[in-house]
Amino acid sequence: METINGEWIMKGCRRTDRDCLHSPEDLLALVQQVGFLPLFSNEIPGFSVEEHTPGADWWTDDPATDPWAWRQVLASNEFIAYGKFFDKKAGFVSRDWFPDFANWRRDGYDYEGMYEDGKMKHRNRQIMDALEPDDQCRGLELLSCDLKKKAAVEKGFEGALTELQMQTFLIMSDFRQRKNKYGVGYGWHVAALMTPETKWGYDRVNGCGRKPDESRERIREQILRFFPDAAEKDIGKVTGIRN
Repeated sequence: METINGEWIMKGCRRTDRDCLHSPEDLLALVQQVGFLPLFSNEIPGFSVEEHTPGADWWTDDPATDPWAWRQVLASNEFIAYGKFFDKKAGFVSRDWFPDFANWRRDGYDYEGMYEDGKMKHRNRQIMDALEPDDQCRGLELLSCDLKKKAAVEKGFEGALTELQMQTFLIMSDFRQRKNKYGVGYGWHVAALMTPETKWGYDRVNGCGRKPDESRERIREQILRFFPDAAEKDIGKVTGIRN
């Protein structure tokens, strides 16, 4: 997606293109094949949902054809995670590849150890504490508005959520409406957040058995496997891999 004369222009494909995605099931299959995929176009050509879908289908509110709606459909799917994992922007990571992302991004830390070593801000710790993880790092699932209240974070809340997703401590696990006192939904759908350990269990998320640098290199090699023309600097920009 790029801005031309103040207007967003989608870098979409034609419906007749061989690699065009036509449904959330198609997107799920692609994410599982590649392993991870940003939502919007970036420095690596072809490495996005946007470039595999017709531009006219976006923001039509039709869950059958609108890729923006597909993220709501797939966020709760057991085989993938959705969140801001790519240069602070949204995308998908498969269940099979998430352990490598967590291993690399966390660099051997749990969130408490990261905080104690000065690598996590206090407000981020407040958010993680609000989700009440147990000894297995499993906790609550809360709408972002409810999480903000429980964590009592007034400033920098959205930025903290992004940082925690980039570190793989949080994922967007669903999208739901808020409810009034009668239990009736209203307004826009709001992201629900949880830890990946809550979704998949501690052992699956933390059991890749590799050193963080090995996971980092494995992710880099997977990008080059599917996008062999990707420049090293662009891989670094999109994923955070720095040489």
